[in-house]
Parts: sequence; structure tokens; C-alpha cells
Amino acid sequence: MTPADADAYSRSSAAYVHVPFCSSVCPYCDFAVVAGRDDLVDRYIDAVCTEITSSEPWRPLEAIYFGGGTPSHVDPSLLGGVLDTLSLKHGISDEAEVSLEANPEDFDVARATVLRSLGFNRVSFGAQSFDAGVLVALGRRHQAGQIESSLRAAREAGFENVSLDLIYGTPGETTSSWSDTLSRAIDLDPDHISCYALTVESGTPLGRAVRDGAEAPDPDTQADRYESADMVLGAAGHTRYEVSNWSHPGHECRYNLTVWAQGQYEAYGNGSHGYRDGVRFRNIRRIDAYVSAVESDETPRSGNDVVAGWDAEIDRLFVGLRRVVGVAPGPGGTAFLQSESGRRLVDAGVVSLVGGRLTVDRPLLTDEVYRCVLDLEAPHGAPKESTKTAGADIVSMSSDA
Repeated sequence: MTPADADAYSRSSAAYVHVPFCSSVCPYCDFAVVAGRDDLVDRYIDAVCTEITSSEPWRPLEAIYFGGGTPSHVDPSLLGGVLDTLSLKHGISDEAEVSLEANPEDFDVARATVLRSLGFNRVSFGAQSFDAGVLVALGRRHQAGQIESSLRAAREAGFENVSLDLIYGTPGETTSSWSDTLSRAIDLDPDHISCYALTVESGTPLGRAVRDGAEAPDPDTQADRYESADMVLGAAGHTRYEVSNWSHPGHECRYNLTVWAQGQYEAYGNGSHGYRDGVRFRNIRRIDAYVSAVESDETPRSGNDVVAGWDAEIDRLFVGLRRVVGVAPGPGGTAFLQSESGRRLVDAGVVSLVGGRLTVDRPLLTDEVYRCVLDLEAPHGAPKESTKTAGADIVSMSSDA
């Protein structure tokens, strides 16, 4: 993907739809999800459709992402109803990418065929690992064989864009186990693979367990796992195009490319985040409160933040530097390169300016780059029209994100 191709997504139109329902909540998950609340499914989907209908009309959508939660946990016909509502309100481009997240244990040929007929053309499976012990540690309900069968089901149903999510660095995972997971993932020939370090979030069962003395993921081990993934996936023909994402050429996730290019995207459902016309917004997180607000003809928004002036420039760097192609420097990049911390990172080989692009060359240190970007002060005379911390609430988190 060329820089021009990546930057073109700043003009794209996308939408995120949050589907919070799960069979069980994984111990590491801190997303806005629920388990054991299937009694709310119909009301929730009705509320999402009402929110869509009540939103401002826009142009045809070029990328739609159903994340969660587990969208595949919900009756496909309900998801199709949401797509129909989006089409009636905004329109959907003929060549649109329409993605959903799925768990391997609830995805078979019959479900895949219905979803494909409804207009979904990309599926992202939460595989996480092919090691039975690691899957148990992560609280996953599927077995390795179900990853293989779900991917075959997707192919049989006509999905031409299939992604696998993997998690590395789980305590108890060995170097051999991670190598085997990568090898088995590659053997299935998915079009896209995402690899994420296991993260300990406060307030989750994993966070509480670590607080009480359980083994935490080791950062050095996770760095080794990441580097091995980059090497192995690259050798197998998967090109890294973002910090945590690899794909065959032409199979990059277009929804995420829109977000990283500072493009605009609507967001619907509880806990979702969107960006339109220079405003980042977020919805009520609790599902009951979200549904009640919509049913009472009240806004489900819990906050709006105007991102303009210097903050918009920092925001552009924050999202764009995730990409391998990086960003055009602009005023923010120039200030970064002239700052003491920026010069230090350049000297250390962490970032570089080559061919008119500012890039992060050591992706494991991206967070350090972010800290330096967020510390940048506006040049004298530059407008600073938002008090919002740049980079916060940027992405309605898909697993590919």
C-alpha cells in the first residue's frame, strides 16, 4: 500500500455498529459487553436501528464494521435488519467492505451462508491461539479445530476476505506454542491476521487476579513474540501495514484504514465512538441505559469533543503513525522533529523522515512516540480550539483495530 493509497482513506465514509452480546465474557476483556442478557437482543437491535434512523443523513458508506461483543452470537436476520437500516439512511456503496466479528464456536456453513446473502463480505474470527491450554487461560470457549472449521465454512459460503485475531504473551504460553499458533494460522491461508499482546486492564477478572498475585504477562517475552510474528508472517506473504495488522495485498481492513487516516465514521450502539465533521463522539456505555435513552427519544450520546486547530493536527499524527506508511509531517510532524524528545527518537532509530513521510520504524516503541506527540505544544500563534486530549476516544474498537 502506497502512502497516497493510505491517505486517500481520509475521504472515506464508514460506520461502526456495536453488538455487545457474548456467550461469556473473557477475563481480559474491558469492552462494553454483556453475557447472559439475550433477553435484551431484540430491544437492543431495535434501539440501534432507531439511532441510525434518527441520525443525520450522510453519503453512501464504503466500510461498515460490526464489532463487539460477538455479532455472530446474534440471529443473522437481526444483523441484516441493521444493514437495511443503514442502507435506507445513508446508502451503502456497491463495493463496500462489510465486516463482522465472529467466534469460531458459533460459526458454521448455514450461518455463514445467511450472513453472506445479507451483504456481509468480510469476517474476523477471534481465534487467539491454537494451544488448548492458552485458550483455557484466556477463557475462550472454542477449540483449535473449530478455528479451522469456521474458516472453511466462511470460504464455502463465499467470504473472500477472512481475518484471524491472535493474542500473544499469555502466561504459560511457550515459544514453541506461539510458533505453532502462527504456523497453523498461516496454513489456513487467511487474508488478514491481527496479533495483539495480552493486556491487563484494571477492573477485569484478569486485572484483579494479577493484582492479587497471579502471573502477569512479561513485556520482554511479548516483544519477542511480536518480532517472531512479524518475521514469520512476512515470510509467508503477509505484509504488515499497521502496528498489529498484516494482510495479503488488497485485503487490508478498509474500516480501520479510514480511522487511521483521520477519516469520518458513524458509530451506533452502546459504548461506540465515532468521528464526524471534526467532532469525536461517544455513546452511553451501559446497555440498559443506552436502550432506555433511545426508547425515551433521548440522545444516546454521552459526550462530544470538537477536535480542531492544533489538536486536530496532533490527532492526525496520533492515528496516522500507527500505519507503516506513516504520515506527511505537516506542522505537527515538523514540531515533533524539532523537539528534544523527537530528536532523541530519531537518533535512536525509532522514527525517521524519509521521502516526505514520518514513520515509526520500531513499532514496539509506538507508545513512546505517542507520549512525545501528546506532549507537543502548539507553535506560537497556532489555534488550539479543543480541550480534548488528542488520541483519546479515537477508535470504536474492532478486533482488527
